[in-house]
Amino acid sequence: MRSRLKTRLIYIGAIAVLIVIGLLSRRMSFVPQCFGDALWAVVMYCCWRIVLVKRPPYVAALFALVTSFAVEFSQLIRWRWLVELRSTKIGHLLLGQGFLWSDLAAYTVGIAAALLCTMAVRKSGK
Repeated sequence: MRSRLKTRLIYIGAIAVLIVIGLLSRRMSFVPQCFGDALWAVVMYCCWRIVLVKRPPYVAALFALVTSFAVEFSQLIRWRWLVELRSTKIGHLLLGQGFLWSDLAAYTVGIAAALLCTMAVRKSGK
């Protein structure tokens, strides 16, 4: 029980750090936009790891990938309320704006990197 709580707290801390890095990356012109997109997907991975702490990390990676792809494809939907939500700062940060195929690649790379890091940390802890 304690290790699950500890794991959840680690991922919550990681989410806070990733959000700060992601927001800062948007203010630095030399950082490619795909870096922020990859970080967004890593945040999704961390969120799923918090929820699925008892499951293997690849399950969270799969859920994060599906979530990220679903959000990206939802950008093709032009419902009025959804467009208005995306026009807010928080809506734009959470749901993005404008479908890009390259974002799907960034999400995949980000989640794969997070999964590899998780597996490496788990292996080193044994």
